[in-house]
Amino acid sequence: MNSTKHSRIRRRLLPALLAVSAFTIAACGGDSTDSDAESAGTGESASSGGGQITVGGANFTEMNIMQEIYAALLTDAGYTVDIITADNRELYAASLIDGQIDVVPEYAATFAEYVNREANGPDAPGIATADAAETVAAAQPLAEEQGLVILDPAEAANQNGFAVLQSFAEENSLTTLSDLAALGNPVRLAATEECPDRPFCQIGLEETYGLTISELLPLGFGSPQGKQAVVDGQADLVLTGSTDGTLEGLGLVLLEDDLALQQADNLVPVVNAAAAEDQALVDVLNSLAGVLTTEDLAALNVAVDVERQQAVDVAQTYLQDKGLIG
Repeated sequence: MNSTKHSRIRRRLLPALLAVSAFTIAACGGDSTDSDAESAGTGESASSGGGQITVGGANFTEMNIMQEIYAALLTDAGYTVDIITADNRELYAASLIDGQIDVVPEYAATFAEYVNREANGPDAPGIATADAAETVAAAQPLAEEQGLVILDPAEAANQNGFAVLQSFAEENSLTTLSDLAALGNPVRLAATEECPDRPFCQIGLEETYGLTISELLPLGFGSPQGKQAVVDGQADLVLTGSTDGTLEGLGLVLLEDDLALQQADNLVPVVNAAAAEDQALVDVLNSLAGVLTTEDLAALNVAVDVERQQAVDVAQTYLQDKGLIG
């Protein structure tokens, strides 16, 4: 890994160790010590910036990039930063709430519905809309009940996207998810294991579009394995991000969400309430909101997934180019 201003370790949050706050080191990024690791997630920092901060989140390309962006911003502001990744929101959200993690990059609408279901049950009416500010405003009280604060959303958004083989789309004149539903065929879906319970995933595909999901292949979000399953004919549809830069090279194409199933999934920092008391930290993270665009996000994904650059280097270069760090 190239030398950067970061001083941290990147870890993986393991389900079996969640309750006891134990972690397995997944990769090294700097000269952090054991004492650094033990102080991770405390949220201790001075108002002028400084102290130990743990950035967390999901383990896929875009989130890895966003974690590195948050880490670089905070490091430049004088904080010492660790990064912890987890397989899904259910894992890292618990650590965010109890203070093992201080901040995660999130998607506004998806996170809004997560806290909505946590507070009001799985059948609660939706609160997310197509407007990011409205969505954050609706979710904020529910987040605060769990000891969390949602900061300013960026213009950049990445909705759930669903892709098929381009050759299949051309043969059947498919451009939209409604077109796919009109074929009347059962669909094998490569997605996250949580997809059947998510309103913007299987539930929405079935209720909004009338698709019949005959099989779920639990291969993650936008993973190489999930996309390859469609290429190999093991799946018909794959869940990925609408900013995925690898699809064309694999012969895949996104189907348009023509019935607007997806809501305002703008990138937004979610911070543990104790850490959010540090105004310097809040200001640093909010500085990204007026800069990061959807086009930027797509280009960052291409740099990592297609050009094979390291997420830490891509994040550092982006922030320097935008004048957000020295």
